[in-house]
Amino acid sequence: MRPLRLLSLVLVLALPLGAAAQQITVSAAASLTDAFKALGPKFEATKPGATVRFNFAASGVLLQQIAQGAPVDVFASADQETMGRAAEQKLIDAATRRNFASNGLVLIEPLKDAVGVKSLQDLAGAGVRKIAVGKTATVPVGRYTRQVLEGAGLWSVLEPKFVQADSVRQVLDYVARGEVEAGFVYRTDAAVMGDKVRVAFAPATSMPVTYPVAVVADSRQKALAGDFVAFLSSDAAREVLAHYGFGKR
Repeated sequence: MRPLRLLSLVLVLALPLGAAAQQITVSAAASLTDAFKALGPKFEATKPGATVRFNFAASGVLLQQIAQGAPVDVFASADQETMGRAAEQKLIDAATRRNFASNGLVLIEPLKDAVGVKSLQDLAGAGVRKIAVGKTATVPVGRYTRQVLEGAGLWSVLEPKFVQADSVRQVLDYVARGEVEAGFVYRTDAAVMGDKVRVAFAPATSMPVTYPVAVVADSRQKALAGDFVAFLSSDAAREVLAHYGFGKR
């Protein structure tokens, strides 16, 4: 009986360790950094023993990482186009895809010594020498920016002034440090550095800024990953997202 009891004891002691070993990695758009860091502990509280790790970068960069085999369980993008490419490449479980938040594009200036831009046309003035924009190939905010400026007939006119950024947060940093006179970010990013940047105005976008999320096809923790995706639609998650300025999906 002793060996049996010993085996039972080992199994009982191993259970908490197995639960603690449950971990998922969530690759999320850079603009979600603050909100998701706040959401992490709340999700973990609903799943005792589970751990959430976050990887933040431009949506296009995250997609490249997943395509190259990075061990990711959940992908949250800042645009539909990037998630659409993930679906085309069968990198996500399409059945789990859903929208969970919305945002808006804004033009920001440094709070100190702002030029005082009031319209898109003002960006062509001599007072604005540099404009920070996200790289259109990998940064969704860059594509939203291009849509707006092309619609106003200003993209090619302003292109010599562009300072290309690897993420929306890099655009924010350029403006906050006064290295450029203006930059295009999401309203949620502008709020993060309200003491260093000001919103000049919010241009109308031809496409709504919505955030999709999905379980990654190669996830080894699909059940837990699915729980995280579902959690983003909960009242607790919506409260946090709203606190950081995100709208409903």
